[in-house]
Amino acid sequence: MTFTLKQLSTAAALLAITSAGSIAQAADFEDYARVVNVTPQVEQINMPRQDCRTEYETYQRPQERSNSGGIIGGIAGGLLGSQVGGGNGKIAAAAAGAITGALVGDRMDNGNNGQQGYESRPVRQCRTVDSWQTRTNGYAVTYEYNGRTYTSVMPYDPGSRLRLHVSLTPRP
Repeated sequence: MTFTLKQLSTAAALLAITSAGSIAQAADFEDYARVVNVTPQVEQINMPRQDCRTEYETYQRPQERSNSGGIIGGIAGGLLGSQVGGGNGKIAAAAAGAITGALVGDRMDNGNNGQQGYESRPVRQCRTVDSWQTRTNGYAVTYEYNGRTYTSVMPYDPGSRLRLHVSLTPRP
């Protein structure tokens, strides 16, 4: 089999291009760099929250009053008072008995014993308060590799060594 000069030069050119292409491929490998400094990247954020407490307020409840106790007490007191004494004293005793009976009857019927008529109810009071929190967003990592210093922000603290993916490509 014989080749022409043109065929040989085309084959040589293809062989040169193919071998040069394999030499120009990128070289990828794993290596480690020494970590020089790690600085957390923090921010202050406000997370407002509700601060609530329950207090008790006293109020006077509306009270329906009845007059029947006072009327019945006044009549009973007047009758009892009229049984005491004689003459004008009988009239005075009946009047005093009627007044005293009316007061006692009213209190018994309506329950007026000092604090009666007052109640307390719970009242919930809330207010919004600031709640500042510190949050770490990442870490500024300074490392040395091959005599040069680099800084990169990472989501974690790598420790004393940083694993690197190194890729080398030739420049044309």
